[in-house]
Amino acid sequence: MFVLLAVVFAAGFVLFGVGSGSNGISDALQNAFNFGGGSGAPSISKLQKKVTQNPKDAASWRALATAYETKQDTQNAINALVRYTELKPKDASGLQELATEYTTLADTYNTQAQNAEVQSATANLGPTFLPSSRTPFGKAFTSTTGPLSDPISNADAGTANQATQDAINRLTSVESQAEDTFKKLAVLTPADASVQIQLGQAAEAANDTATAIAAFKKFLKLAPTDPLAPQVKSVLKQLEPAKK
Repeated sequence: MFVLLAVVFAAGFVLFGVGSGSNGISDALQNAFNFGGGSGAPSISKLQKKVTQNPKDAASWRALATAYETKQDTQNAINALVRYTELKPKDASGLQELATEYTTLADTYNTQAQNAEVQSATANLGPTFLPSSRTPFGKAFTSTTGPLSDPISNADAGTANQATQDAINRLTSVESQAEDTFKKLAVLTPADASVQIQLGQAAEAANDTATAIAAFKKFLKLAPTDPLAPQVKSVLKQLEPAKK
């Protein structure tokens, strides 16, 4: 059996109706994910030179991030946006863009983790076709040091298991970074219901149940009649028992 990895953010946005024709907060969330630069934007190399010469040039860091986004280079876009938000910590649009890039990277890492788990499970299929490990003959096969052990299969299984763990570690890290960014954004925009629902989803993905519940409840307080309210209430019913 494969270990089921939760689909980060993407599944959450499908759950809440984003992209499925609903309106209200879902429209705001869709707009939050549409970034990119024009065709006349400066080249990455020129922008890199500018920020190297003047590391405190916030506008150039933002432009560099947009250039990387255009190239779908998510990690470098994040690096540039982290620097930009350090220089402009009260720029809500910069934080929203950074949080969006984190969700994109989390989705990528989630896919990598799932693929690594499939490979790990395949690499560990050997014992299924071997004699019972309770018999002397089976023990000789299943022991990693026994005379009949397969060092190549053992190495492959170990590599696959390590790849899975590495992918999960990357996923966990970026989930935490996404949540932290949404928290900062929520402080700057406390009356923005769309930020609260995004924070709730980010916190839920990061297994921060208390923060997720608080954010979803605030969303309902800010937008009680939004089309997504029923789905949020349903999620809360699932999360609140888990908190106890």
